[in-house]
Amino acid sequence: MGEATVKSLEGRTAATPSPMPDGGGVRARLRAPRSPRIWFEILLIGVSYWTYSLIRNAVPEQKAQALRNADWIWQAEDALGLAFEQTVNHAVNSVTWLIVSMNYYYATLHFVVTIGVLVWLYRWQPGRYAASRTVLFATTGVALVGYYLYPLAPPRLMNGQNFVDTVLVHHTWGSMASGNLKHMSNQYAAMPSMHIGWSLWCGLIIFALASAPWARVLGLLYPAATLVVIVATANHFWLDAVGGMMCLAFGFAVSYVWYGALPQGLPKLVEPAKPVARGGPDGPPPSSEADRDPAAEKVSSGM
Repeated sequence: MGEATVKSLEGRTAATPSPMPDGGGVRARLRAPRSPRIWFEILLIGVSYWTYSLIRNAVPEQKAQALRNADWIWQAEDALGLAFEQTVNHAVNSVTWLIVSMNYYYATLHFVVTIGVLVWLYRWQPGRYAASRTVLFATTGVALVGYYLYPLAPPRLMNGQNFVDTVLVHHTWGSMASGNLKHMSNQYAAMPSMHIGWSLWCGLIIFALASAPWARVLGLLYPAATLVVIVATANHFWLDAVGGMMCLAFGFAVSYVWYGALPQGLPKLVEPAKPVARGGPDGPPPSSEADRDPAAEKVSSGM
């Protein structure tokens, strides 16, 4: 449509903005930090996790291929001189209180800490919430591709390697990967490790955004402890953790492209939206005697 023109009092032609929305402006509004809405976020997280679980568990298990891939991973780590998972698994399993604690850690903190960080962002860092949440969602989404393309058995399900399934041995509850709950989850979706992807997301977000030094230290310790737990419980190879890190890097890249900055580069708080005045961005039309232009009145009266 272009721009409409109007004649001013001096006879000059002035341009007025076209009423058609600017595509760049729409994108800028979508990218701009805004206050998250609690009902929308709860719905989004619930639907997204349900979809993730549905797709992850619907991927054909391909047991034979998953076991072959596990053998290849184990051989590759051995060639690198870094096949230490079995040693860690057996050593930690010999300390009952420690391995039981790790079993519960594996089953619960994966969800509890991630939700806790989301709540913290929502409440105290609303300007960075959407970008941080986008990182997490993109990370999880690309992990589904890994589950489909590279089925992988966890070490505890390998044939002939003598790994200890610590949940079965110590009869702890809560793990979707062992015991009575194992039929509810795809057992051959170990690559990439979302325990690492999510815990590292939590750790980096806390380290980058928290102000208390002790919180930043805990943020860094959390993914490190998670790495020890996934190896000690024989649920993952350390290379699965590398896969999780790569997925997280992808998630940060997606968020950066969309928002133009990493979460810590965005404002902590969201400025309230400015109300749009009636009559367009240039202000409301004159409606009272005081608002009228005297020169315009003289022109209209014939002067």
